Amino acid sequence: MRYTFKIPRPFERFADIEMEIGGPFQNGTLELVLPSWRPGRYELGNFAKNIRFFKPYDDGGNLLEFKKISKDRWLIDGVVGPVVRVQYQYYANQPDAGACFVDDDQLYINPVHCCFFIPGREKEPCELVLDIPENWKTATGLQRQNNHTFVANDFDDLVDSPFISSPNLQYGSYTLDGVMFHIWFNGQCTPDWNRIIPDFEAFSQVQLNAMGDFPVRDFHFLIQVLPYRFYHGVEHLTSTVLALGPGHELMNDDLYKELLGVASHELFHCWNVKTIRPVEMMPYDYTKENYSNSGYVYEGITTYYGDLFLGRSRVFGLHEMLKEFSLRLQRHMDNPGRFNQSITESSYDTWLDGYVAGIPGKKVSIYDEGCLLAWLLDFMIRSATESSRSLDDVMRIMYKDFGRMGKGYNDTDFKKICESVSNRSLDVFFNEMVGRPSTLIIPLAEALSLAGLQIETVESKLPLERYWGIRTSGSKIKAVFPGSPGWISGLVADDEIVTVNGDATKGAPNHLIASASDITTLRLKIQSFGKIKEVELSSASEQFYLTYEIKPVAVVTKSQLFFREQWLDRH
Repeated sequence: MRYTFKIPRPFERFADIEMEIGGPFQNGTLELVLPSWRPGRYELGNFAKNIRFFKPYDDGGNLLEFKKISKDRWLIDGVVGPVVRVQYQYYANQPDAGACFVDDDQLYINPVHCCFFIPGREKEPCELVLDIPENWKTATGLQRQNNHTFVANDFDDLVDSPFISSPNLQYGSYTLDGVMFHIWFNGQCTPDWNRIIPDFEAFSQVQLNAMGDFPVRDFHFLIQVLPYRFYHGVEHLTSTVLALGPGHELMNDDLYKELLGVASHELFHCWNVKTIRPVEMMPYDYTKENYSNSGYVYEGITTYYGDLFLGRSRVFGLHEMLKEFSLRLQRHMDNPGRFNQSITESSYDTWLDGYVAGIPGKKVSIYDEGCLLAWLLDFMIRSATESSRSLDDVMRIMYKDFGRMGKGYNDTDFKKICESVSNRSLDVFFNEMVGRPSTLIIPLAEALSLAGLQIETVESKLPLERYWGIRTSGSKIKAVFPGSPGWISGLVADDEIVTVNGDATKGAPNHLIASASDITTLRLKIQSFGKIKEVELSSASEQFYLTYEIKPVAVVTKSQLFFREQWLDRH
């Protein structure tokens, strides 16, 4: 199979694609299938919605008859001769880390969006040809034949290999343990290579040390720098695409730390999910949902290690690393989904409602809760083995026994390895914290004390949040904390606060509550889906929407310091 890309009218945001298919063809028909999702985002994408001008031709240039037989399957009839050429256009207008985008000076493609496969012929080699100006460079993990021609081992290799072609690519590299790492920036920015290369080297080396070796010999960081605020990353086996902005702030501390964070996270995915993969995704089935309960392993553990490796490499200080973990805890505590759905159920349901919040209080995050669970599990193993073993050992065994062997794991496999490493039963962890809805702050606080860390709370400065459990954006209610006075009074998200104690809010209801600690009742006029109602809220003894911060204790013991140093691998 050969796929040729060109962009004759980039202002239209369409990539023109030709797929050349060699015979023989059975029964004079040819079925083409477009993937309906992409690995790394566990929801249906329905990429066929972006296809137009689909036209198949025989080797003589004659148009062949065809019909769609499902939303992303085309059946071509009357196929004779040695070759069929299929021409079509793909709408590429999504400049994030997982889609496609074209303009005057770039062709950015994730082939999983726009490259067809033929059922039964997925293992055939593929060729990628780019019909672009000679002076354009291409960043990709694909094997390069010449400046604009690349080859893939098979369809999986092709669609796992995004590429950016542009005359403006900026390039740097480093080599560790025989592996060459390539860094490509596309967009308006001024990379400080004297800062970037040492930091990337540092966290990459720590990951290599932790896992023993690297699954591939070359790895590419493809970094799309956008002119506006953005943050996104997607993993692949030989590369990752990172999208962030604004470009003029690239080397400012805040955005640069985000770059380091997402780069470390996506690099660890090369082991965890691209190589160590759940059995449900061995192999990927691009035509439908690949349901799995293991999101807390492939995303949660990766989120945990992405930040931990930055701390171990000293790219982040302890305070900076704990700030990232505090953010995960904050999201967990602010999310009432923790009362209603386990993380395994939420992993399954990413295929149902994607990555949006969904209905109020339904689910938890495989990233945030998964990170906290990984931290708990790591400390439980360390505590059981006097810091002689850890989650590091679990992941190395997973890599050796499953990843390297091309074998998928299931929930039982992961649990058995964790129990073998810790030499104790972990039924409570897996049954109560993983398998059921769970609030993690109490077991997490107990575990963190082993390393001389504590969870501090700070009261919300907004009275509606603090005393009444009502979170607002302007006068509109964004969320209501379960069990709070606002919740008891029947308030829900999307209600609008019209007055507070008779005074019009003018978009700022919190400003009307000057000394909320002295108020025992609160009168609100609410507009709810076109209806006006008045509610009276009685105060509660507890406070809501606290801010959670993980910090070192003021006085650390020798045993706590030892545990912490072992965890940070600084002994």
